[in-house]
Amino acid sequence: MFRLLIAGFLAATLLRAAPAGPPPVPREFRAMWIATVGNIDWPSKPGLPVATQQAELRALLDTAQRWHLNAVLLQIRTSCDALYPSPLEPWSEYISGRMGVAPTPVWDPLAYAVTEAHARGLELHAWLNPFRARYSQAISPVSAQHISRSQPDLVVHYGKFLWLDPGLAEARNQTVKVVTDVVRRYDIDGIHIDDYFYPYPEKSSLGTPIPFPDDRSWSGYQRSGGKLSKPDWRRENVNALVRAMNTAVHREKSWVKFGISPFGIWKPGFPEGIKGMDQHEVLYADARKWIREGMADYFSPQLYWTERQAEQRFTKLLAWWGSENVRQRHLWPGINSADIGKNRTAADIVWQADQVGPETHSSGVIHWNASALQENRDGLGTRLIQGPFAHRALVPASPWLGSQPPETPTIEVGYGGRGPLTLDVNAGKGRLSAIVVQTQGEWAWKTELHPGSTRRISVPRTYRGTPPKEVRVITVSSTGIESAPAVWRAK
Repeated sequence: MFRLLIAGFLAATLLRAAPAGPPPVPREFRAMWIATVGNIDWPSKPGLPVATQQAELRALLDTAQRWHLNAVLLQIRTSCDALYPSPLEPWSEYISGRMGVAPTPVWDPLAYAVTEAHARGLELHAWLNPFRARYSQAISPVSAQHISRSQPDLVVHYGKFLWLDPGLAEARNQTVKVVTDVVRRYDIDGIHIDDYFYPYPEKSSLGTPIPFPDDRSWSGYQRSGGKLSKPDWRRENVNALVRAMNTAVHREKSWVKFGISPFGIWKPGFPEGIKGMDQHEVLYADARKWIREGMADYFSPQLYWTERQAEQRFTKLLAWWGSENVRQRHLWPGINSADIGKNRTAADIVWQADQVGPETHSSGVIHWNASALQENRDGLGTRLIQGPFAHRALVPASPWLGSQPPETPTIEVGYGGRGPLTLDVNAGKGRLSAIVVQTQGEWAWKTELHPGSTRRISVPRTYRGTPPKEVRVITVSSTGIESAPAVWRAK
Protein backbone atom coordinates (compact mmCIF):
# COMPACT_ATOMS: atom_id res chain seq x y z
CA MET A 1 0.00 0.00 0.00
CA PHE A 2 1.17 3.48 -0.57
CA ARG A 3 -0.42 6.84 0.15
CA LEU A 4 -0.05 9.97 -1.90
CA LEU A 5 -0.87 13.50 -0.74
CA ILE A 6 -1.73 15.93 -3.50
CA ALA A 7 -1.74 19.59 -2.53
CA GLY A 8 -4.24 21.87 -4.19
CA PHE A 9 -1.54 24.08 -5.73
CA LEU A 10 -0.55 21.18 -8.01
CA ALA A 11 -4.05 20.91 -9.46
CA ALA A 12 -3.60 23.57 -12.14
CA THR A 13 -0.39 21.99 -13.43
CA LEU A 14 -1.99 18.57 -13.59
CA LEU A 15 -5.04 19.96 -15.35
CA ARG A 16 -2.94 21.45 -18.14
CA ALA A 17 -1.28 18.12 -18.74
CA ALA A 18 -4.51 16.11 -18.61
CA PRO A 19 -6.45 14.80 -21.59
CA ALA A 20 -10.00 15.97 -22.20
CA GLY A 21 -11.44 16.73 -18.79
CA PRO A 22 -14.63 15.55 -17.15
CA PRO A 23 -18.02 16.98 -18.10
CA PRO A 24 -19.52 19.84 -16.08
CA VAL A 25 -21.44 18.77 -13.01
CA PRO A 26 -25.22 18.87 -13.72
CA ARG A 27 -27.07 21.75 -12.06
CA GLU A 28 -30.81 21.68 -11.41
CA PHE A 29 -33.08 22.27 -8.44
CA ARG A 30 -35.28 19.22 -7.77
CA ALA A 31 -37.47 19.46 -4.73
CA MET A 32 -40.78 18.50 -3.14
CA TRP A 33 -43.06 20.21 -0.65
CA ILE A 34 -43.64 18.27 2.59
CA ALA A 35 -46.95 19.66 3.90
CA THR A 36 -47.74 19.31 7.60
CA VAL A 37 -50.98 21.32 7.76
CA GLY A 38 -53.84 18.87 8.14
CA ASN A 39 -51.20 16.11 8.27
CA ILE A 40 -51.22 16.10 4.46
CA ASP A 41 -47.74 14.57 4.05
CA TRP A 42 -46.20 14.33 7.51
CA PRO A 43 -46.74 13.15 10.16
CA SER A 44 -49.41 10.82 8.82
CA LYS A 45 -51.59 11.69 11.81
CA PRO A 46 -51.16 13.69 15.02
CA GLY A 47 -50.04 12.17 18.27
CA LEU A 48 -47.97 9.33 16.83
CA PRO A 49 -45.08 7.96 18.92
CA VAL A 50 -41.90 9.95 18.34
CA ALA A 51 -40.12 6.94 16.85
CA THR A 52 -42.91 6.61 14.27
CA GLN A 53 -42.80 10.31 13.43
CA GLN A 54 -39.06 10.07 12.90
CA ALA A 55 -39.36 6.93 10.78
CA GLU A 56 -41.98 8.58 8.57
CA LEU A 57 -39.79 11.64 8.12
CA ARG A 58 -36.78 9.51 7.22
CA ALA A 59 -38.91 7.64 4.69
CA LEU A 60 -39.85 10.91 2.98
CA LEU A 61 -36.21 11.97 2.83
CA ASP A 62 -35.30 8.54 1.47
CA THR A 63 -37.93 9.09 -1.21
CA ALA A 64 -36.34 12.38 -2.21
CA GLN A 65 -32.92 10.75 -2.40
CA ARG A 66 -34.22 7.72 -4.31
CA TRP A 67 -35.75 9.84 -7.07
CA HIS A 68 -32.63 12.02 -7.39
CA LEU A 69 -34.07 15.13 -5.76
CA ASN A 70 -31.67 17.50 -4.00
CA ALA A 71 -33.96 19.51 -1.71
CA VAL A 72 -37.10 19.31 0.41
CA LEU A 73 -39.34 22.13 1.61
CA LEU A 74 -40.66 21.20 5.05
CA GLN A 75 -43.64 23.14 6.40
CA ILE A 76 -42.70 24.23 9.92
CA ARG A 77 -45.32 26.94 10.58
CA THR A 78 -48.85 26.28 9.37
CA SER A 79 -50.84 28.87 11.33
CA CYS A 80 -48.75 30.81 13.85
CA ASP A 81 -47.64 27.52 15.38
CA ALA A 82 -44.36 25.61 15.31
CA LEU A 83 -43.29 22.10 14.35
CA TYR A 84 -40.14 22.68 16.42
CA PRO A 85 -39.50 24.04 19.92
CA SER A 86 -40.11 27.77 19.53
CA PRO A 87 -39.79 30.56 22.09
CA LEU A 88 -42.28 32.61 20.05
CA GLU A 89 -45.18 30.31 19.10
CA PRO A 90 -46.87 27.17 20.47
CA TRP A 91 -46.25 23.61 19.38
CA SER A 92 -48.36 22.62 16.39
CA GLU A 93 -51.36 20.39 16.96
CA TYR A 94 -50.27 18.33 13.94
CA ILE A 95 -47.40 16.93 16.01
CA SER A 96 -48.94 16.05 19.38
CA GLY A 97 -52.64 16.33 18.60
CA ARG A 98 -53.13 19.40 20.76
CA MET A 99 -51.84 22.93 20.14
CA GLY A 100 -49.23 24.02 22.68
CA VAL A 101 -48.47 20.47 23.85
CA ALA A 102 -44.98 19.19 23.12
CA PRO A 103 -44.42 15.66 21.82
CA THR A 104 -43.48 13.07 24.42
CA PRO A 105 -40.60 12.60 24.75
CA VAL A 106 -39.73 16.08 23.57
CA TRP A 107 -37.73 16.19 20.37
CA ASP A 108 -36.89 18.78 17.72
CA PRO A 109 -38.35 17.77 14.33
CA LEU A 110 -36.64 20.62 12.48
CA ALA A 111 -33.18 19.87 13.85
CA TYR A 112 -33.73 16.19 13.10
CA ALA A 113 -34.92 16.95 9.56
CA VAL A 114 -31.90 19.16 8.87
CA THR A 115 -29.45 16.50 10.06
CA GLU A 116 -31.13 13.68 8.15
CA ALA A 117 -31.55 15.74 4.98
CA HIS A 118 -27.93 16.86 4.92
CA ALA A 119 -26.77 13.28 5.51
CA ARG A 120 -28.56 12.39 2.26
CA GLY A 121 -27.15 15.32 0.30
CA LEU A 122 -30.47 17.20 0.40
CA GLU A 123 -31.03 20.87 1.10
CA LEU A 124 -33.64 21.62 3.77
CA HIS A 125 -35.80 24.70 3.24
CA ALA A 126 -38.07 25.76 6.11
CA TRP A 127 -41.52 26.61 4.75
CA LEU A 128 -43.72 29.06 6.63
CA ASN A 129 -47.19 30.55 6.20
CA PRO A 130 -46.70 34.26 6.97
CA PHE A 131 -50.25 35.42 7.86
CA ARG A 132 -52.55 32.44 8.45
CA ALA A 133 -53.24 32.18 12.19
CA ARG A 134 -55.77 29.36 12.37
CA TYR A 135 -56.63 26.65 9.86
CA SER A 136 -60.28 25.94 9.08
CA GLN A 137 -59.88 22.26 9.95
CA ALA A 138 -58.19 22.75 13.31
CA ILE A 139 -58.29 19.71 15.57
CA SER A 140 -57.76 21.13 19.07
CA PRO A 141 -58.51 24.22 21.17
CA VAL A 142 -56.35 27.31 20.77
CA SER A 143 -53.57 27.34 23.36
CA ALA A 144 -52.89 30.24 25.71
CA GLN A 145 -49.55 30.83 23.96
CA HIS A 146 -51.15 31.35 20.55
CA ILE A 147 -51.09 34.87 19.18
CA SER A 148 -54.88 34.98 18.99
CA ARG A 149 -54.86 34.75 22.81
CA SER A 150 -51.62 36.58 23.66
CA GLN A 151 -52.03 39.46 21.17
CA PRO A 152 -55.64 39.32 19.95
CA ASP A 153 -55.49 42.84 18.47
CA LEU A 154 -53.21 41.49 15.72
CA VAL A 155 -55.67 38.80 14.61
CA VAL A 156 -58.92 38.95 12.61
CA HIS A 157 -61.61 36.36 11.91
CA TYR A 158 -62.26 35.69 8.25
CA GLY A 159 -64.62 32.91 7.24
CA LYS A 160 -63.53 29.77 9.08
CA PHE A 161 -59.96 31.03 9.50
CA LEU A 162 -57.99 33.40 11.70
CA TRP A 163 -55.45 35.69 10.05
CA LEU A 164 -52.76 38.06 11.16
CA ASP A 165 -53.78 41.44 9.79
CA PRO A 166 -51.10 42.32 7.18
CA GLY A 167 -51.92 46.01 7.66
CA LEU A 168 -50.42 45.98 11.16
CA ALA A 169 -46.66 46.35 11.42
CA GLU A 170 -46.71 44.32 14.64
CA ALA A 171 -48.31 41.40 12.81
CA ARG A 172 -45.71 41.49 10.05
CA ASN A 173 -42.97 41.78 12.67
CA GLN A 174 -44.20 38.60 14.36
CA THR A 175 -43.49 36.64 11.18
CA VAL A 176 -40.11 38.31 10.75
CA LYS A 177 -39.18 37.43 14.35
CA VAL A 178 -40.06 33.80 13.68
CA VAL A 179 -37.96 33.76 10.51
CA THR A 180 -35.01 35.38 12.27
CA ASP A 181 -35.17 32.84 15.10
CA VAL A 182 -35.30 29.86 12.73
CA VAL A 183 -32.41 31.05 10.54
CA ARG A 184 -30.30 31.87 13.61
CA ARG A 185 -30.81 28.54 15.42
CA TYR A 186 -30.95 26.00 12.58
CA ASP A 187 -28.53 25.02 9.82
CA ILE A 188 -31.19 25.35 7.13
CA ASP A 189 -30.51 26.09 3.47
CA GLY A 190 -33.56 28.22 2.72
CA ILE A 191 -36.65 30.00 4.01
CA HIS A 192 -39.76 29.56 1.88
CA ILE A 193 -43.25 31.12 1.77
CA ASP A 194 -46.13 30.13 -0.48
CA ASP A 195 -49.13 31.90 -2.04
CA TYR A 196 -51.11 32.79 1.10
CA PHE A 197 -50.82 36.55 1.63
CA TYR A 198 -54.18 38.24 1.93
CA PRO A 199 -56.50 35.23 1.97
CA TYR A 200 -58.29 33.62 -0.91
CA PRO A 201 -61.85 35.04 -0.86
CA GLU A 202 -64.46 33.52 1.42
CA LYS A 203 -68.16 33.60 0.55
CA SER A 204 -71.27 33.93 2.69
CA SER A 205 -74.04 31.34 2.84
CA LEU A 206 -75.71 33.32 0.05
CA GLY A 207 -72.62 33.02 -2.13
CA THR A 208 -71.57 36.67 -1.91
CA PRO A 209 -67.90 37.56 -1.27
CA ILE A 210 -67.02 38.38 2.32
CA PRO A 211 -64.76 41.46 2.61
CA PHE A 212 -61.54 41.02 4.55
CA PRO A 213 -62.02 42.73 7.96
CA ASP A 214 -59.10 45.16 8.04
CA ASP A 215 -61.05 48.40 8.53
CA ARG A 216 -59.23 49.12 11.80
CA SER A 217 -55.74 48.95 10.32
CA TRP A 218 -56.89 50.78 7.19
CA SER A 219 -58.34 53.60 9.28
CA GLY A 220 -55.12 53.82 11.24
CA TYR A 221 -53.15 54.11 8.03
CA GLN A 222 -55.39 56.93 6.81
CA ARG A 223 -55.16 58.76 10.14
CA SER A 224 -51.37 58.60 9.90
CA GLY A 225 -51.53 60.50 6.61
CA GLY A 226 -51.31 57.58 4.19
CA LYS A 227 -52.29 58.44 0.61
CA LEU A 228 -52.41 55.04 -1.12
CA SER A 229 -55.67 53.52 -2.27
CA LYS A 230 -56.81 50.57 -0.19
CA PRO A 231 -55.74 47.96 -2.81
CA ASP A 232 -52.33 49.63 -3.21
CA TRP A 233 -51.97 49.86 0.58
CA ARG A 234 -52.68 46.16 0.92
CA ARG A 235 -50.13 45.32 -1.75
CA GLU A 236 -47.56 47.52 -0.05
CA ASN A 237 -48.20 45.72 3.25
CA VAL A 238 -47.29 42.44 1.54
CA ASN A 239 -44.31 44.06 -0.20
CA ALA A 240 -43.09 45.29 3.19
CA LEU A 241 -43.20 41.77 4.59
CA VAL A 242 -41.34 40.31 1.60
CA ARG A 243 -38.61 42.95 1.87
CA ALA A 244 -38.30 42.46 5.63
CA MET A 245 -38.07 38.67 5.33
CA ASN A 246 -35.44 38.92 2.61
CA THR A 247 -33.39 41.30 4.76
CA ALA A 248 -33.80 39.22 7.93
CA VAL A 249 -32.71 35.97 6.28
CA HIS A 250 -29.54 37.40 4.78
CA ARG A 251 -28.68 39.49 7.84
CA GLU A 252 -28.53 36.31 9.90
CA LYS A 253 -26.80 34.07 7.35
CA SER A 254 -25.79 35.44 3.99
CA TRP A 255 -25.89 32.07 2.21
CA VAL A 256 -29.43 31.04 3.18
CA LYS A 257 -31.82 31.34 0.24
CA PHE A 258 -35.18 33.10 0.49
CA GLY A 259 -37.85 31.75 -1.84
CA ILE A 260 -41.45 32.55 -2.75
CA SER A 261 -44.04 30.34 -4.44
CA PRO A 262 -46.75 32.69 -5.71
CA PHE A 263 -49.94 31.75 -7.52
CA GLY A 264 -49.01 30.95 -11.12
CA ILE A 265 -50.90 33.83 -12.80
CA TRP A 266 -49.94 37.41 -11.98
CA LYS A 267 -52.89 38.93 -13.82
CA PRO A 268 -55.24 37.61 -16.50
CA GLY A 269 -53.90 38.65 -19.90
CA PHE A 270 -50.25 38.32 -18.83
CA PRO A 271 -49.24 36.85 -21.17
CA GLU A 272 -51.93 37.41 -23.76
CA GLY A 273 -54.67 34.79 -23.75
CA ILE A 274 -54.12 33.70 -20.14
CA LYS A 275 -57.19 33.58 -17.92
CA GLY A 276 -57.65 32.81 -14.24
CA MET A 277 -57.60 34.37 -10.80
CA ASP A 278 -55.97 37.79 -10.47
CA GLN A 279 -53.57 37.49 -7.52
CA HIS A 280 -52.63 41.16 -7.90
CA GLU A 281 -56.22 42.20 -7.11
CA VAL A 282 -57.39 39.27 -4.94
CA LEU A 283 -54.38 38.21 -2.84
CA TYR A 284 -52.75 41.65 -3.13
CA ALA A 285 -49.57 39.91 -4.17
CA ASP A 286 -47.54 41.88 -6.72
CA ALA A 287 -45.40 38.92 -7.69
CA ARG A 288 -44.18 40.59 -10.88
CA LYS A 289 -42.71 43.41 -8.80
CA TRP A 290 -40.95 40.90 -6.57
CA ILE A 291 -39.32 39.00 -9.42
CA ARG A 292 -38.44 42.10 -11.43
CA GLU A 293 -36.76 43.68 -8.40
CA GLY A 294 -35.08 40.45 -7.25
CA MET A 295 -36.77 40.56 -3.84
CA ALA A 296 -36.07 36.84 -3.30
CA ASP A 297 -33.39 34.38 -4.33
CA TYR A 298 -35.79 32.01 -6.06
CA PHE A 299 -39.30 32.13 -7.39
CA SER A 300 -41.50 29.07 -7.77
CA PRO A 301 -44.77 30.14 -9.38
CA GLN A 302 -47.36 27.44 -8.95
CA LEU A 303 -47.84 26.35 -12.56
CA TYR A 304 -50.32 23.64 -11.70
CA TRP A 305 -51.94 23.40 -15.13
CA THR A 306 -51.24 21.08 -18.04
CA GLU A 307 -50.15 21.95 -21.55
CA ARG A 308 -53.66 21.04 -22.72
CA GLN A 309 -55.25 23.88 -20.76
CA ALA A 310 -54.94 26.61 -23.36
CA GLU A 311 -55.97 29.46 -21.03
CA GLN A 312 -53.34 28.47 -18.42
CA ARG A 313 -50.81 26.66 -20.61
CA PHE A 314 -47.74 25.58 -18.64
CA THR A 315 -45.07 26.54 -21.18
CA LYS A 316 -46.70 29.88 -21.96
CA LEU A 317 -46.77 30.86 -18.29
CA LEU A 318 -43.25 29.58 -17.69
CA ALA A 319 -41.97 31.68 -20.60
CA TRP A 320 -43.72 34.78 -19.19
CA TRP A 321 -42.21 34.33 -15.73
CA GLY A 322 -38.82 33.84 -17.36
CA SER A 323 -39.21 37.09 -19.31
CA GLU A 324 -39.97 38.97 -16.08
CA ASN A 325 -36.91 37.60 -14.29
CA VAL A 326 -34.69 40.51 -15.27
CA ARG A 327 -32.49 40.17 -12.15
CA GLN A 328 -31.77 36.55 -13.13
CA ARG A 329 -32.74 35.02 -9.84
CA HIS A 330 -33.63 31.33 -9.80
CA LEU A 331 -36.88 30.31 -11.48
CA TRP A 332 -38.05 26.91 -10.21
CA PRO A 333 -41.74 26.40 -11.04
CA GLY A 334 -44.05 24.33 -8.89
CA ILE A 335 -45.77 21.45 -10.68
CA ASN A 336 -48.86 19.52 -9.60
CA SER A 337 -47.79 15.92 -9.17
CA ALA A 338 -50.61 15.40 -6.66
CA ASP A 339 -53.06 15.63 -9.58
CA ILE A 340 -51.78 12.41 -11.14
CA GLY A 341 -54.68 10.01 -11.58
CA LYS A 342 -57.18 12.88 -11.77
CA ASN A 343 -56.43 15.34 -14.54
CA ARG A 344 -52.97 14.23 -15.62
CA THR A 345 -50.59 11.31 -15.84
CA ALA A 346 -47.08 10.84 -14.55
CA ALA A 347 -45.93 11.28 -18.15
CA ASP A 348 -47.39 14.82 -18.12
CA ILE A 349 -45.37 15.67 -15.00
CA VAL A 350 -42.17 14.16 -16.38
CA TRP A 351 -42.65 16.18 -19.56
CA GLN A 352 -43.02 19.38 -17.53
CA ALA A 353 -39.90 18.57 -15.49
CA ASP A 354 -38.07 18.14 -18.78
CA GLN A 355 -39.01 21.63 -19.99
CA VAL A 356 -36.82 23.51 -17.55
CA GLY A 357 -33.46 24.65 -18.84
CA PRO A 358 -31.70 27.58 -20.50
CA GLU A 359 -34.34 27.83 -23.22
CA THR A 360 -37.03 28.61 -20.63
CA HIS A 361 -34.71 30.61 -18.32
CA SER A 362 -35.47 28.15 -15.53
CA SER A 363 -33.34 25.62 -13.69
CA GLY A 364 -35.51 23.30 -11.66
CA VAL A 365 -38.94 22.27 -10.39
CA ILE A 366 -40.72 21.69 -7.09
CA HIS A 367 -43.26 18.89 -6.84
CA TRP A 368 -46.54 19.37 -5.05
CA ASN A 369 -46.48 17.17 -3.11
CA ALA A 370 -44.28 14.66 -1.30
CA SER A 371 -46.98 11.99 -1.10
CA ALA A 372 -47.21 11.65 -4.88
CA LEU A 373 -43.50 10.89 -5.06
CA GLN A 374 -43.50 8.63 -2.02
CA GLU A 375 -46.30 6.57 -3.55
CA ASN A 376 -44.49 6.57 -6.90
CA ARG A 377 -47.89 7.45 -8.30
CA ASP A 378 -48.32 6.11 -11.84
CA GLY A 379 -44.60 5.32 -11.73
CA LEU A 380 -43.69 9.03 -11.39
CA GLY A 381 -40.37 8.56 -9.56
CA THR A 382 -39.32 5.67 -11.77
CA ARG A 383 -40.09 7.70 -14.89
CA LEU A 384 -38.15 10.70 -13.55
CA ILE A 385 -34.93 8.77 -12.90
CA GLN A 386 -35.26 7.11 -16.29
CA GLY A 387 -35.70 10.52 -17.89
CA PRO A 388 -34.88 14.10 -16.83
CA PHE A 389 -33.57 13.08 -13.37
CA ALA A 390 -31.37 10.25 -14.64
CA HIS A 391 -28.24 11.90 -13.25
CA ARG A 392 -27.99 13.48 -9.85
CA ALA A 393 -27.54 17.25 -9.90
CA LEU A 394 -26.17 20.01 -7.72
CA VAL A 395 -28.43 22.87 -6.72
CA PRO A 396 -27.75 25.84 -9.05
CA ALA A 397 -25.30 28.38 -7.68
CA SER A 398 -26.43 31.69 -6.15
CA PRO A 399 -23.37 33.90 -6.70
CA TRP A 400 -25.19 37.07 -5.55
CA LEU A 401 -25.20 35.48 -2.06
CA GLY A 402 -21.45 34.91 -2.14
CA SER A 403 -19.13 34.22 -5.05
CA GLN A 404 -15.95 33.26 -3.20
CA PRO A 405 -14.93 29.69 -4.10
CA PRO A 406 -14.02 27.31 -1.28
CA GLU A 407 -10.41 26.44 -0.57
CA THR A 408 -8.96 23.96 -3.00
CA PRO A 409 -9.16 20.61 -1.21
CA THR A 410 -6.33 18.21 -0.73
CA ILE A 411 -6.82 14.48 -1.00
CA GLU A 412 -4.92 11.56 0.41
CA VAL A 413 -5.37 8.48 -1.75
CA GLY A 414 -4.88 5.02 -0.40
CA TYR A 415 -5.25 1.65 -2.09
CA GLY A 416 -4.00 -1.83 -1.70
CA GLY A 417 -4.84 -5.31 -2.82
CA ARG A 418 -7.84 -5.40 -5.13
CA GLY A 419 -10.18 -3.28 -3.01
CA PRO A 420 -11.46 0.21 -3.80
CA LEU A 421 -9.38 3.33 -3.46
CA THR A 422 -10.05 5.45 -0.40
CA LEU A 423 -10.04 9.24 -0.62
CA ASP A 424 -9.47 11.20 2.56
CA VAL A 425 -10.56 14.76 1.83
CA ASN A 426 -9.16 17.79 3.61
CA ALA A 427 -11.73 20.41 2.62
CA GLY A 428 -10.38 23.32 4.64
CA LYS A 429 -12.60 25.78 6.49
CA GLY A 430 -16.13 26.86 5.75
CA ARG A 431 -19.57 25.33 5.34
CA LEU A 432 -19.88 23.11 2.27
CA SER A 433 -23.01 21.96 0.45
CA ALA A 434 -21.45 19.06 -1.48
CA ILE A 435 -18.32 17.13 -2.42
CA VAL A 436 -17.98 16.17 -6.09
CA VAL A 437 -15.86 13.17 -7.09
CA GLN A 438 -15.19 12.57 -10.78
CA THR A 439 -13.33 9.49 -11.95
CA GLN A 440 -12.03 8.58 -15.39
CA GLY A 441 -12.43 4.90 -16.16
CA GLU A 442 -11.44 2.95 -19.26
CA TRP A 443 -13.42 5.13 -21.67
CA ALA A 444 -15.60 7.62 -19.80
CA TRP A 445 -15.93 9.85 -16.77
CA LYS A 446 -18.21 9.14 -13.84
CA THR A 447 -19.52 11.85 -11.50
CA GLU A 448 -20.69 11.21 -7.94
CA LEU A 449 -22.11 13.74 -5.47
CA HIS A 450 -21.58 13.40 -1.73
CA PRO A 451 -22.85 15.42 1.26
CA GLY A 452 -20.72 18.42 2.17
CA SER A 453 -19.70 16.83 5.48
CA THR A 454 -18.17 13.77 3.76
CA ARG A 455 -14.47 13.33 4.41
CA ARG A 456 -13.75 9.70 3.40
CA ILE A 457 -14.92 8.35 0.04
CA SER A 458 -14.47 4.93 -1.59
CA VAL A 459 -13.75 4.86 -5.32
CA PRO A 460 -14.21 1.50 -7.07
CA ARG A 461 -11.68 0.09 -9.50
CA THR A 462 -12.49 -0.37 -13.16
CA TYR A 463 -14.07 -3.59 -14.34
CA ARG A 464 -10.55 -4.87 -15.13
CA GLY A 465 -9.50 -4.36 -11.52
CA THR A 466 -7.20 -1.42 -12.26
CA PRO A 467 -7.44 1.96 -10.53
CA PRO A 468 -9.22 4.78 -12.39
CA LYS A 469 -6.98 6.75 -14.70
CA GLU A 470 -7.77 9.98 -12.91
CA VAL A 471 -9.70 11.19 -9.86
CA ARG A 472 -10.82 14.77 -9.25
CA VAL A 473 -12.36 16.13 -6.06
CA ILE A 474 -14.22 19.44 -5.97
CA THR A 475 -15.84 21.07 -2.95
CA VAL A 476 -18.98 23.20 -3.32
CA SER A 477 -19.73 26.20 -1.10
CA SER A 478 -23.03 26.95 0.60
CA THR A 479 -23.88 29.26 -2.30
CA GLY A 480 -23.01 26.61 -4.88
CA ILE A 481 -19.59 27.87 -5.96
CA GLU A 482 -17.09 25.16 -6.92
CA SER A 483 -13.49 25.01 -5.74
CA ALA A 484 -10.56 24.28 -7.99
CA PRO A 485 -10.12 20.50 -8.22
CA ALA A 486 -7.66 18.31 -6.41
CA VAL A 487 -6.39 15.78 -8.98
CA TRP A 488 -4.86 12.31 -8.68
CA ARG A 489 -3.61 10.19 -11.56
CA ALA A 490 -2.67 6.54 -11.63
CA LYS A 491 0.97 5.86 -12.34
